[in-house]
Amino acid sequence: MAAVLAYTDLLADDSNYGRYTLLPYSLHTHMRLDATALRALNVTESKTDGNRNFSLMGLMNRTCTAGMGKRLLNRWLKQPLVDEEEIKFRLDVVQAFVESAGMRQEVRGHLRRMPDIERLTRRLEMRRAGLQDVVKLYQASIRLPFIREVLETHGGSFRPMLHERFGASLLDWCGSEHLAKYEGLVEAAVDLEALQTNGEYLIAPGYDPSLGEIKEEREVVEAEVQKALQQAANDLGLIVDKTIKLDKTAQAGYCYRITKKEETNVRKKLNASYVTLETRKDGVKFTNAKLRRLSERHVALTDSYMAAQRELVSKVVEVAQTFIEVFEGVASLIAEMDVLQGFAELAASAPTPYVRPSISGPDEGDIVLEDSRHPCVEVQDDVSFIPNHCRLERDRSWFQIITGPNMGGKSTYIRQVGVVVLMAQVGSFVPCSRAHVSIRDAIFARVGAGDCQLRGVSTFMAEMLETAAILHAATPQSLVIIDELGRGTSTYDGFGLAWAICEHLVDVTRAPTLFATHFHELTALETRDASSGVANFHVSAHIDEASRKLTMLYKVQPGPCDQSFGIHVAEFAHFPPEVVAMARAKAQELEDFAPPAANAGGAGGDGAGAADAGEGAGGAAGGGGGGAAGGGGAAAGAKRKRDGGEEQREGVGRARQFLREFASLPLDTMTAEDALRAVAAQVKALEGDAEGNEWLRSHLLSSKAA
Repeated sequence: MAAVLAYTDLLADDSNYGRYTLLPYSLHTHMRLDATALRALNVTESKTDGNRNFSLMGLMNRTCTAGMGKRLLNRWLKQPLVDEEEIKFRLDVVQAFVESAGMRQEVRGHLRRMPDIERLTRRLEMRRAGLQDVVKLYQASIRLPFIREVLETHGGSFRPMLHERFGASLLDWCGSEHLAKYEGLVEAAVDLEALQTNGEYLIAPGYDPSLGEIKEEREVVEAEVQKALQQAANDLGLIVDKTIKLDKTAQAGYCYRITKKEETNVRKKLNASYVTLETRKDGVKFTNAKLRRLSERHVALTDSYMAAQRELVSKVVEVAQTFIEVFEGVASLIAEMDVLQGFAELAASAPTPYVRPSISGPDEGDIVLEDSRHPCVEVQDDVSFIPNHCRLERDRSWFQIITGPNMGGKSTYIRQVGVVVLMAQVGSFVPCSRAHVSIRDAIFARVGAGDCQLRGVSTFMAEMLETAAILHAATPQSLVIIDELGRGTSTYDGFGLAWAICEHLVDVTRAPTLFATHFHELTALETRDASSGVANFHVSAHIDEASRKLTMLYKVQPGPCDQSFGIHVAEFAHFPPEVVAMARAKAQELEDFAPPAANAGGAGGDGAGAADAGEGAGGAAGGGGGGAAGGGGAAAGAKRKRDGGEEQREGVGRARQFLREFASLPLDTMTAEDALRAVAAQVKALEGDAEGNEWLRSHLLSSKAA
């Protein structure tokens, strides 16, 4: 609606009639990437990044033009394609540039000399252009045939495709009906000889009789200036263009210039007949009465020339405005060529070469990335990147739960999958040894922890808002990336939310998902339903039994992680030894501890209910009886080891059933009394089932204690 209103405002100005057009745009032609996903995948550049390779934009920007290519790349990275044929067309162009290094380097050489055609045409549209802008567009125009010739000469087997994509349009625009006319206008109206000689942008003297007269008089003055230079050289015993030169400044006009060495030799004559204007390290500038008169005359003639040509420049610019549409097409084509050759330059110059991904529709094929790497991480100094496979296969590993130690590479792994999919749908080669990508309509990412204090949003609330957006917006054709969900609240709430979110993504959304977590209980989802496509993976690490040194292997392997490495990572971070020892002891106590029965504790009062507070087998904060119970340990609760996976799976299944039954209650139509009775009945049934399941019983009692 805003675009339509802006269009009507433009049409209200009669001078804009016919200069603007509405172009169709569909929201379904591009992948959806919200601000959270762009930030999680490090797509855009940040002002705080000291290294451009920290972001995908900085890494992939191998463009050569003055700005057109970079702006287009920025739009492409924020709007990847979902059209299979268009993606493959871009990949064809990139492959052509990769396979022909000669063509790529020649094209890059021409593109480096291209002005910013988009900005220049914008100045024409806004009626702010001058003769310099008209000439820059001319310089761009005369370079186009050379670019087309390079494509036709080096295209090889891709020549027909390159001709269809670029060559045909270039041939048409360079024809007599378009840019040939523009070039003729500039060559007739602009003094290109003066531009090449003096760098001045002037209307050609033959374009108007009055200009011709002024130019002839200027040439006479310039000849007199050269005679004055020769006369000064003879007077001072110097050689023209060797020991004495003619200079020109904005303040003084024409002046003489010699080195400081020569100045010491001719100082007496210089002081007698000349006026020193400036003394610097690189030389001395001076003048005399004759040169000053000639310089003043030359400035006056130049001012007259500029005043006379001002009206003529307006007419030339007005004619140039009729070519805006052609130059807009040229700018679009050149920017696209610039981005695609940049993709090829990136692929060919990477530490390990990139490969062309194969592409299939969103309902076909899987996402298979062999030896995938994170493109931004692998180019950092002192990094030896460990590649990993990723196989998101329908009904087998469509939903992957990744566990493992901190710093083990979980976050990098799940992000690199998102980055590779994004790069493929932009039309770039990807950092893999082989890649197949099933097109995704969106990438949703919830990675990292952060708050928004200005909006009054806590870390956990921000996490929940981002996750809610994923649950509402993701489709089976999306890609979902979630890292460490549920850390901002209690363990039980976090685990419950993580489990429920996983179930929703598996059963309802059915999108390929990478879910990194430290809730090892979530790995039980794999055995829930063989056809659900849930699979466990873990990042591997090695612990030396003698030194207890932890070594990260950064390899993603099938199966869940069988232990937690938090304390080892703390050692890795050089925690004080006494803190590590205490942490290890307390972790062992919690590992072995079972909460007391509901009636345990006797006279100890609150001491028996301190199990969830992490006080181990005792509860030293209790009263007299509680303290005694804590000292005995066995009086407050019995020691246990974790039960087998079967009991845990049964307990988890019963808990899920309770959640479904609770969610199905029509609470909005029930009275408060009826709702309380219904919930109480469900809780009683759950507690009855917990009597025969130690895992479920311990979690229920721990929740009550909390």
